[in-house]
Amino acid sequence: MTPSPADHAQMSVEDFEELARHAPETVRLEFINGKLGVKAMPDGNHGEIFMWLMRQCMQQRPDLNLMPERGLQVEKYRKGRARTDGTLVPRGHFKGHGEWSVTDGALLVVEITSHDRDTNRRDRVEKPVAYAEAEIPVYLLIDREDNAVTVFSSPKGGTYQENVSYPYGKAVELPSPLGITLETEELKEYAD
Repeated sequence: MTPSPADHAQMSVEDFEELARHAPETVRLEFINGKLGVKAMPDGNHGEIFMWLMRQCMQQRPDLNLMPERGLQVEKYRKGRARTDGTLVPRGHFKGHGEWSVTDGALLVVEITSHDRDTNRRDRVEKPVAYAEAEIPVYLLIDREDNAVTVFSSPKGGTYQENVSYPYGKAVELPSPLGITLETEELKEYAD
């Protein structure tokens, strides 16, 4: 039997949650594949990109909320904790939830890459697996290094079956159940 990442975890999920609860507001912690991670604090361009996405979602799907900085229970058996840059859910979905919600009801998660040494591992490798295992229908990666938007969709067996990248400036169709078209020309303003 192959050991799971949880067998070699740095700490228990309970210990992680306790640590995260007492971390300063300027520190954003995650726990994926049994490892503690620290997300970089967003810079101005990161925030502008999030607001661009929020406006497009609100205009096309006013029945949904794009919730910033949402803590989700991810990975098999809920052993991981990810803090998304955004989670798209039906309005009112997170009412009464604590800091770490189950992923049921999440239609899309979004990550906007930061300029830190863990971005490649975290946003391009670990999170697509964690989000697919949690069966979140769509993972949207806005990649500031590649000036591209990647849409991961059709989760099955712990992986996304579809993975399509679009350069900034191209229209991006978000698949069912979303039906949202992102006009990405504005993202060129935030290219690094």
